[in-house]
Amino acid sequence: MGKKEKSYIFIRLLSAAGTGFFYVKRKTKKSPKFTEKLEFRKYDPRVNRHVLFTEAKMK
Repeated sequence: MGKKEKSYIFIRLLSAAGTGFFYVKRKTKKSPKFTEKLEFRKYDPRVNRHVLFTEAKMK
């Protein structure tokens, strides 16, 4: 028996403020939004405010 392929991948949400702060989030492969890049407004503690976080590749 082979291993089951994971139905999700991990992505990095990088701060648009340029602080280098990031969040890691799971994203499903089967979702219709898989081709779109995710963007969220989340809290960046290095600038003490909510900023835009955009999807970037995991290193």
